[in-house]
Amino acid sequence: MKAVVTVIGKDSVGIIAEVSAECAKHKANIVDITQSVLKDYFAMIMLVEIDKMEADFAKFQKELALLGEKKNLDIRAMHEDIFNSMHRI
Repeated sequence: MKAVVTVIGKDSVGIIAEVSAECAKHKANIVDITQSVLKDYFAMIMLVEIDKMEADFAKFQKELALLGEKKNLDIRAMHEDIFNSMHRI
């Protein structure tokens, strides 16, 4: 199983490192990542494997959101099934 993690906000040093560390803490393996800086704004999408997570997915989502609040970023995690359902034609 996979999840999509999105990060959007004002660019600053260490965003990728901190989000990656939060993923590692929960045993969510990053399998793909894309990021870009548009003027002063940072945007990133990560695809993470969540099969080996020790906590439930809701806790993972909450802790990423709390990290986002702390860093003044919008960080969201969405289960791959929900993401695919939302984007199906």
